[in-house]
Amino acid sequence: MKLYTEFRRQKTPAAYDQVVFWITLVLLAIGFVMVYSASIAMAEGDKDTGFRSTYFLVRHGIFLVVALVAAGVTFQVPMRTWQQYSPYLFLIGSALLVLVLIPHIGREVNGSKRWLGLVVINLQPSELMKFFVVLYAADYTVRKAAYMHSLVKGFFPMFVVMLVTGGLLLAEPDFGAFAVITAIAMAALFLGGFNWRLFAGLIVLLVVGFVGIVLVSPYRKARLIGFMDPWKDPLGKGYQLSHSLIAFGRGEWTGVGLGGSVEKLFYLPEAHTDFLLAVIAEELGFVGVTIVVLLFCGLVLRCFQIGLQASRLDRDFSALVAQLIGVWFGTQAFINMGVNMGLLPTKGLTLPLLSFGGSGIVANLIALAVLLRIDWENRQLMRGYSV
Repeated sequence: MKLYTEFRRQKTPAAYDQVVFWITLVLLAIGFVMVYSASIAMAEGDKDTGFRSTYFLVRHGIFLVVALVAAGVTFQVPMRTWQQYSPYLFLIGSALLVLVLIPHIGREVNGSKRWLGLVVINLQPSELMKFFVVLYAADYTVRKAAYMHSLVKGFFPMFVVMLVTGGLLLAEPDFGAFAVITAIAMAALFLGGFNWRLFAGLIVLLVVGFVGIVLVSPYRKARLIGFMDPWKDPLGKGYQLSHSLIAFGRGEWTGVGLGGSVEKLFYLPEAHTDFLLAVIAEELGFVGVTIVVLLFCGLVLRCFQIGLQASRLDRDFSALVAQLIGVWFGTQAFINMGVNMGLLPTKGLTLPLLSFGGSGIVANLIALAVLLRIDWENRQLMRGYSV
């Protein structure tokens, strides 16, 4: 009996990647708890929420249910279907970005037009666009594989498309999403075998372009100045960062305890979205932040391992999609953490899988469902089945 059990165990390996599954589940659980902790004071003090302490918790729970259902449906879609429809999905995403900018259609919050009002929820197209760019960039790189050493045939078409997309994002403005999508597009070229000398030159031009975008925009320049010395104007330009740093300082090694944050009590703006990591740092300390960082590192590493496995099976599109999902999550998490820790200028960018926000959670889980699908198809091929 023991030998039979061991034989069955070896012949029926897991049908999905358990590392990705459990890391995702743990991050979602941490986010669920911390969103509630970070939003209680705001919910109780805002008449728009009905002064209900569980307002954001309930909404976040609904977002999670919707996202999990969407992920379950997504997992059923073969990768060849995603590749076939990737250009059309990119066009749909671009159309949504245009709709956001149309008066009386796009919803403006804090000076930015990033949302479309859909009766009971607000859709943020830039979150879905990150996923669509992953698919489109992977498909483009595979189709243009023979021209990856050519600046005109390999890079220029992608550059034009990303320039238009970037222009729409900057018009909202959403500089954070622009930075993430730029990283995805550049990673696609690099992973696709683009000439390294040309790539190095593009990196230089990209840095110059980012600096130019900051310098010609007064509010971005003000953010940069505030980031460099937040204590010079702690009640103005450096307000968010100074309170985020105070939260990190109060947390020390093990934190002040779950629910014990002071900064979330109307001191730290966007505590349940952009600055959730600061609340984690204050309540769970260095230990809590380290756990979050390690979980993201493990997730990104697994994305590249799954991509490498797909590449060995000659599944180039799937390989690039898996790796670009890793680039997306890694870049966005790095930027958010850097902003919270004062290493980068303040950006309106959430922490994937943790921060409050329906569009972000849905887009994140759809992307991870595609990653699990890639791994599942890899396993099927290795076991001799077709996909």
